[in-house]
Amino acid sequence: MLCSPAEIERKRQEALQKLANRTSPKKLDTLHSSALSTSINKLSSPSSIKSRFQSPGFKKKPYEKTNFIPEPGTSTKDNISYIHKKVNTNFYGLDKKITTTMILLSSQKFSVKTSAYFPPVFDILKTIPSKNYDPKNRTWNFPIQDFDTVVSKLNTLGKQIILEPLPKFVVNCLKETSDTCEIDPTKIDELLYQTLLPFQIEGLHFGIQRGGRCLIADDMGLGKTFQALAIMNYYRNDWPLLIVTTASMKNVWEETILKYIPSISIMEIQYMITSKDYIGNSSVLIVSHDHMSRCCDKLLERGFGSVIIDESHNLKNHKAKVTQAAIKLCKRAKRVVLLSGTPALSRPNELYSQLALINEKFFGSFFQYAKRYCDLQQTHYGVDTSGKSNLHELEIILKKKFMIRRRKDDVLGTLPQKTQEVVKLDVNLNSLDATEKALIENLSRSFVNTAKARDKHAILLTFFAETGKIKIPSVCSYIQKILESKKKFLVFAHHLVMLDAIEEVLKLNDCKYIRIDGRTSGGQRKYFVDTFQIDENCKCALLSITAANAGITLTAGQLVVFAELHWNPSILSQAEARVHRIGQENAVLVQYLLADGTADDHIWPLLQEKQRILQEMGLTKESFTGVYEKYQDARQKADGSIMNYFKTISEDSENKLDDDSILDDGLDDILCNIEI
Repeated sequence: MLCSPAEIERKRQEALQKLANRTSPKKLDTLHSSALSTSINKLSSPSSIKSRFQSPGFKKKPYEKTNFIPEPGTSTKDNISYIHKKVNTNFYGLDKKITTTMILLSSQKFSVKTSAYFPPVFDILKTIPSKNYDPKNRTWNFPIQDFDTVVSKLNTLGKQIILEPLPKFVVNCLKETSDTCEIDPTKIDELLYQTLLPFQIEGLHFGIQRGGRCLIADDMGLGKTFQALAIMNYYRNDWPLLIVTTASMKNVWEETILKYIPSISIMEIQYMITSKDYIGNSSVLIVSHDHMSRCCDKLLERGFGSVIIDESHNLKNHKAKVTQAAIKLCKRAKRVVLLSGTPALSRPNELYSQLALINEKFFGSFFQYAKRYCDLQQTHYGVDTSGKSNLHELEIILKKKFMIRRRKDDVLGTLPQKTQEVVKLDVNLNSLDATEKALIENLSRSFVNTAKARDKHAILLTFFAETGKIKIPSVCSYIQKILESKKKFLVFAHHLVMLDAIEEVLKLNDCKYIRIDGRTSGGQRKYFVDTFQIDENCKCALLSITAANAGITLTAGQLVVFAELHWNPSILSQAEARVHRIGQENAVLVQYLLADGTADDHIWPLLQEKQRILQEMGLTKESFTGVYEKYQDARQKADGSIMNYFKTISEDSENKLDDDSILDDGLDDILCNIEI
């Protein structure tokens, strides 16, 4: 509703009075005050308002929300400062302030960039001797040693600019000099030290230079276990040692210690089978992640001075009970070594809890970390930390302070080539009955059109389960074709219905195989792995993608087939590494079986986007973009006996997954990564 001219004039005078009260006369010269008055008079005049309201393109804009989330314990002054950095105030007559941002270029240099040309800033920067102007990017570059000088001089401009400097923890980290320490090999068992490869000795030095608190994030298959044991062996005086690993890997750790550290007898090693097990005075205790969570108080009483956490990416949620237990144990321990070939499965926020285990005070809090590297946002559902920001800076900090990561191509020049392919299955959706076809089309349409992330993840789960059933005939036909080659290969699947169908194909073709899923015990896993590796007649390893993507070596195979996808690219990379690792002598081919019109159409682009984020963080160099595509031979058809088997699959197993972990972190992954 339009106001009368008198009402408009009254409101204009009130606005002028409020502005005069806010702004001290000392801070505004006569010219600026005149400009403000002229600007307000012009914008708030009745003719101006009427013309704007009656213009054809006028639209009433809703109130804009800020991304401000006050951190507990911070002062009002700090919070207001953060608001000014995130929000541009466009009050009538107020000039936009110049924002001066500092960006990290490398571990030695940073740049200063302004949002617009502002001579006072340029005049100040010119006075610093180490300046280096980049005309292409229009930035001023300085060595990190001059950071304090640049900040102090820019602060003399006061409120004329909004200064966004590098965080203090970044500057302090970069100014630190890494002490080169000489390692005394006599502190490490001779057999273990002689077993280490040159790059593994480099990892040993990295850990010791950081006081035995670090993250070893080498590619899968590069011997992270040996490096962790060497670091802890060096700090033997700080034992007892707690090793936290997956349930299936407890025996492997015990065997490795007994074989390569002969100074430790079998009587000094213990591992928990149940939460009620008695913890004695053993030098080494091996537990699963689940037992660490359940028996945290018992473990705290033992007082472990050294802790190794294998597959530390399982602690990605800093609010989870298992992560909270790890924090309590690592806070009391003097030495902490984390191991993970995939420290961040898809997002920067998954790294914080692991970094806090190494140094909980470095970033200050998760709020500070998320504000800098996760593009902290306020949504209708609360705080969103699934984004990404300043990833290049984060990569530099990780390498400088926390993490050492080497790729296979960097340290193993002789490792055979790995090739990835996408195989488009011959799935004819028109052959489905009307009910099934309508369901698939409705799920696809609903997933695309639904805006809420909570609804999207539920739709995708249902879509993913239905996709598994639709792909079965084509997948089994493709597996049957592979069997004709008589070569060893691995097949990964996610749903039990898919695993069962492939197993039936192997039986019908009299193919000797092994199967490892969530129901396979640790002892059985070792027996099955040895069988596949040694027995030439064992041609296929049928594996659950969530239960068998880590901790086993299957280098006897040359082909890896993914009958179903997983929404975390790091899980796929780990699964591929069961074959492509130390000990592999042949080229490896990895094939992803996708079907048009199914959930694969949505999961595959999601994987590509996540992989791109990991590339920006410096955690991988692999990419799913540009992967070679080929099509399944349409003439390959499943025989009658296989089709008969499909009809006998029970309804109870159709939508079951091999691993219930999808109900925990799987939902979080989808929820936090779907674009709304």
